[in-house]
This record gives sequence, structure tokens and C-alpha cells, in this order.
Amino acid sequence: MKELVESIAKALVDNTEKVQVSQIDGQQSTILELKVAPEDLGKVIGKQGRNIQAVRVILGAAGMKLKKRFILELIEKD
Repeated sequence: MKELVESIAKALVDNTEKVQVSQIDGQQSTILELKVAPEDLGKVIGKQGRNIQAVRVILGAAGMKLKKRFILELIEKD
């Protein structure tokens, strides 16, 4: 899942080298923290949050198949 989020984010941003995804595993859910450059934050979020919401829907659908919950958090990098 980490690689999936990273590849989608790199397709959306200009500064691909500043995209980082970290994974925090829990018993029933996994938190994926996406860090991008501040100037690319708007591109990842999209108009009215459509881009980030679409990525979350994809994670939810893939998580159903794996019987695990994935939570995507967007973190602004300094």
C-alpha cells in the first residue's frame, strides 16, 4: 500500500524527490503518512479535496480485500 500511495503522489506533484510515505502498523489499521513539499500540497489535495479523497477511496477498497483498514494522513513538510 505504501508503494501505491507513493506512486500516485509522485504522479500528482512537481517535486517527486520530496514525496515520502511512512507506514505505522496497528492491529486492525495501518496509518500511512504522506509528506510532500509545501508548494505541492494543493495539487495533492485537489479542488475541494477530490484528489486526496480519491486516494483514500482506493485505499479503502484495497483494504477491504486485505481485511485491514488504511488511514491516509497528509503532512506538510517544512
